[in-house]
Amino acid sequence: MITLLSKIPQDLFGAAGYIFSKYGSLFFFGAKNTLYIALSGTIIGLIIGLGIGILRALPVYDYDSKLKHWIVKTVRIITSVYVEVFRGTPMMVQAVFIYNAFLPIFKNSKLLAGIVIVSINTGAYMAEIIRSGIQSLDKGQNEAARSIGMNNTQTMIFVILPQAIKNAFPAIGNEFVVNIKDTSVLNVIGVTELFFQSTTVAGIIYRFSDTFFVSALIYLFLTYSTTLILKYIEGKMQISGFDGPSSQTTPLIKGHYKAKEPKQ
Repeated sequence: MITLLSKIPQDLFGAAGYIFSKYGSLFFFGAKNTLYIALSGTIIGLIIGLGIGILRALPVYDYDSKLKHWIVKTVRIITSVYVEVFRGTPMMVQAVFIYNAFLPIFKNSKLLAGIVIVSINTGAYMAEIIRSGIQSLDKGQNEAARSIGMNNTQTMIFVILPQAIKNAFPAIGNEFVVNIKDTSVLNVIGVTELFFQSTTVAGIIYRFSDTFFVSALIYLFLTYSTTLILKYIEGKMQISGFDGPSSQTTPLIKGHYKAKEPKQ
């Protein structure tokens, strides 16, 4: 151990280069799991958010039956509780509770537990993003679809959702970037993501500042490259964002959707 420590340069950059060259495989393994959990959690969370966002944005008209009014109100209460609970509590607390509460289901698969935790947490934010995306559209979109004979389901699938998702794409992409960083909290249940691996390396060589400097650079590379890819996709889609909610570490994206003017 003394021999190993004596080989590590004393300056920050030299030590970081040495640590990365010697323990790069551990960092790469952690980064791979981080990306896998973040991507899986974002996709599953988006699916959850789509379902809940649609339910929360269901229109109710005066001429609808009392039963429909009651069902929609009940669904809104249930989904609101889910959204508020998972947006109002730290993911670290959620991770510890969910992992220990459903340990027999996970069967000690911490990676699966991490994906489930991130998915459920992301779903709460995605639900609000999708709901805001739907409600940001002009009501004329819905009325126009109904005027050509579409029912509520067809209008939502073929008219409203495509536009809402397109408008919400910047916020959805930001959630993915946030999830890359937020997977670090899964260290609390022992998921072998990047932060966990960094802690392992730091515990071996007793050089915490140098080790986590390497970790920070890897996180920066992951988030910055992902941001560039998302911006490229946004440019191809010619997206204008909307004022939708985001997670506590995601900035709001300004702008409003505007329907194209018909050609004269």
